[in-house]
Amino acid sequence: MEGFPKRADVPYPIGMTVAGSQPHLSRLPCGALRPFVALLWASDGEVSDTAGAARELVLPTGALHLVLRLEDQPLRVFRDPEDLQGACLGTAIVGGARAAPYVKDVPRPVASVGALLRPGAAGLLLGAPAGEFTGAHWALEDVWGQVAVDRLRSRVAEKATAADRLALFERALAARLPAVRGLDPRIARALAGLRHGMPVAATAAACELSHRHFTQRFREAVGLAPKAWCRVQRFGRALDRLAAEPTIAWAELAAAEGYADQAHFSREFHELAGLSPGDYRRRAPRQPRHVTL
Repeated sequence: MEGFPKRADVPYPIGMTVAGSQPHLSRLPCGALRPFVALLWASDGEVSDTAGAARELVLPTGALHLVLRLEDQPLRVFRDPEDLQGACLGTAIVGGARAAPYVKDVPRPVASVGALLRPGAAGLLLGAPAGEFTGAHWALEDVWGQVAVDRLRSRVAEKATAADRLALFERALAARLPAVRGLDPRIARALAGLRHGMPVAATAAACELSHRHFTQRFREAVGLAPKAWCRVQRFGRALDRLAAEPTIAWAELAAAEGYADQAHFSREFHELAGLSPGDYRRRAPRQPRHVTL
């Protein structure tokens, strides 16, 4: 991971070829998309170190994802490691913002392209508020229509390289932006305040909204309620610090990321990851949010 820049609001490395189900190529979007898309990525589907692994635990980012799988192997997800049946979701998927992990099938890598949307962008790029997708996966065909999705998958799959596929996918996303391009300024202001530790009540007051109306508007735009979103962001910072300092003591990590104490950190970690901190460390995932099972 060393040598590649990271942004505080982007939960994956930029520009890096990585193992597992993570992107082979990832980068920031072009200028027009940058206010709405945090990260674009493309995988070439080559064999990686998860080959032979049955499933993978995916930890929450609090963000909405958009993925096109360019082969006829649909995505299958499971509620938890004990769920043996799961659900088959197809090859074009919207992954809603969530504050809990899920398990996905990884029988073999599949060529794919995807985007990590910024809070507030779902209404512009998908035509529905992020709250409509919260905590679940949806077929992109139900949002954009079968013909549009099939055409885009076919065009992207025809490109020979991951870079070319990503460029075409990026142009298709940019073409979907409406003429008026901007996030709700109150939500943008709220996100900035919450990232800097402003309490939710104070953030609502700064937006000149009641707590109830602020929570409703935030959930519609982002996909999670403000407190849930803040929990997931703090959890993500803890994962990133643990990746950078793998031997850090739990009490030190808890204090550094603003948890009340180590017990509070352990409870939050287990709720958001489905694993205890110790179990997570023993598994030593190569990417913080993807744990091979």
